[in-house]
Amino acid sequence: MVRKLLAVGLIWLIFGTNLAVAAENVVIKGSTTVLPVAQAALEAYMKAHPGVNISLSGAGSGDGIKALIDKSTVIANSSREIKDNEITLAREKGVNPVAHTIAIDALTPIVHPKNKVNGLTIDQLSQIYQGKITNWKEVGGDDLTIIVVSRDSSSGTFEAWGHLVLNNAKVTPKAQLQASNGAVVQAVSKNRYAIGYVGMGYVNKAVKGLTVNGIPASAKTALSKEYPIARPLYMYTNGQPEGVVADFIKFVLSPAGQKLVVKEGFVPITGEAKEKTSKKIKKQ
Repeated sequence: MVRKLLAVGLIWLIFGTNLAVAAENVVIKGSTTVLPVAQAALEAYMKAHPGVNISLSGAGSGDGIKALIDKSTVIANSSREIKDNEITLAREKGVNPVAHTIAIDALTPIVHPKNKVNGLTIDQLSQIYQGKITNWKEVGGDDLTIIVVSRDSSSGTFEAWGHLVLNNAKVTPKAQLQASNGAVVQAVSKNRYAIGYVGMGYVNKAVKGLTVNGIPASAKTALSKEYPIARPLYMYTNGQPEGVVADFIKFVLSPAGQKLVVKEGFVPITGEAKEKTSKKIKKQ
């Protein structure tokens, strides 16, 4: 009887320890632009790796990077590069941020489908968002007041728009600030006078994407760098990732992971999905 108990105890110790090692938790926080790619990737990854639990939340790139610095996340999704002051703060806390580029995005200005304006220049977008152009008739539209919809300041999309479109000028204080890409789409879809901007994966039939400098946002124009407001999307880790975190990022960058990038409406950067996208572009 004692021997049986010892044997059972030994079996539990061996297999119980392996189970404890297998059951790993990964926390991902940050960008709402990267959110759909991360969501699709974690669902596929956890299906293939039942012992891994991945939690995901999207509150903005700034919040994700802050969480990485505070060590409350192991992966920070970001639609912008980490800032110098964030790197300094991270290193003061013993954190070494490492960027992993996982996709390309073309920031897309959107309007209500009934708006007859189909395209704007960078200069027109800049003046609209600074509050210098206030009526659609000034850019070829109807005599309607422009309602400016913007992301909030914790957003990497807000940062990218400010850099690429506004040249770091301030957004008009009259702008309606939204906490996510989805919220911007919803606000613009319900207001004929509104203009907003989102990651290209969020453009749907409820809104109309505008050309910028006469160039549409697409995989073709983003890869060729013709589109003037394309940007990389990142996952940041503390140092070079190891174990399940390294394996998850490797999956995101694999052909299977990059197919999910395409499925979610963004542009792949590696593997078979990029090759297929490039071939499709050449045929067009």
